[in-house]
This record gives sequence, C-alpha cells and structure tokens, in this order.
Amino acid sequence: MSSRKKTLLKVIILGDSGVGKTSLMQQFVNNKFSHQYKATIGADFLTKEMLIEDKNVTIQLWDTAGQERFQSLGVAFYRGADCCVLVYDVTNSKSFENLSSWKDEFLIQANVKNPDNFPFVILGNKIDLEENKRAITTKKALSLCESLGNIPYFETSAKENVNIEVAFDIVARNALQQELENDAEFNEDYSDAINIHINGEQSGCAC
Repeated sequence: MSSRKKTLLKVIILGDSGVGKTSLMQQFVNNKFSHQYKATIGADFLTKEMLIEDKNVTIQLWDTAGQERFQSLGVAFYRGADCCVLVYDVTNSKSFENLSSWKDEFLIQANVKNPDNFPFVILGNKIDLEENKRAITTKKALSLCESLGNIPYFETSAKENVNIEVAFDIVARNALQQELENDAEFNEDYSDAINIHINGEQSGCAC
C-alpha cells in the first residue's frame, strides 16, 4: 500500500579513521566499493528505503569522521539517533580497543535518555584481508560485545560484500524498535501534559 507512513531512522556510524565506515555505507546503499581511501571531513550521510516488518522506513546513515579533531562536531550529528554502529578493523587492535570510548562518547554527546537500552551494533570489518594479518579473534570480539551488554556483532567485508545486508537489517530493526519506543514515550509525556493543563483549567474558580 503506497499510503503507508514512512518512518525516518537515523543511524550513526562511529569508529577510528580508516576502519571502513564509508565503504560499508557505500556497499550497503549503492553496492559499490572504492579502492581509493578518502578521509571523511566532518560528516556525510546516505539514505536507503527499506521494508521492515511491513513498515516503509528510510534509513539515514551518518558517516562521521574518525579523526579526533572532528569529534567536537558530534553533538549536532548524534542527536536524535535511533541506533549507533561501532566499527573496527579486524587487523587493527587499536581500533578495537577504542570501541568502548566511541560508545561512551556517543552516549554523552547524544544525550540518550535510557543509555542502558539504547541499541548498538558492532561490526568487525575487513575480514577479506589475509588471515595472518588478523589481530582480533572472533572470540575476543564476542567477549567484548557481551561485556558491553550483549551487543549484536557481525564480521564484515565492505570490499567483498560479506554480511553487509544481514548486519544492516539488524541495525534497521533495532533502530525501528527504538523509534517506536521514543514515539510511545513522547505520546505518554504529551498526554500527561494535556491532562495537567486541563486539570489546571478546571480547578480555577469562576465565582
């Protein structure tokens, strides 16, 4: 049915510079991979239409710069996010070690109401590189995800399009769930505000 209301889902992709955030986005949205690396300046976003559980959704993927000098831009870009994707490079242990910092930074900058329930997804990218270059085992990654609150985890290759669709399907589903919960909270708050206003009016004396 074309009259179905479209839901806009905002997803932030975070991680160190060079882990493949832009490549993951391009592969998911445009089915393209570029061998030329170009650092993201500030932030950029791409959108893709999806059908999740009979709902038309537009997923808006925000690709933010991994360099520290751009992190001050975070507040403006993180606000209103429905899900956050944390990306590291399986051949780069430093990018893995920084995941917790990225998560904490996001929760602070985005001013998330319920940080314990906010959806994150972790992607270990560049699994196409030779096995002997791998620095982080799957077991180690799963252990971190468990310690951070059982965060969903996928090992991906933007270059060879491995696990991209399935990973972003979970991202979209989690984002949609978060959006629906936010709407329910807003409606509840709005309803309370109206009741307070009406009760206040009724208590006035007209004598």
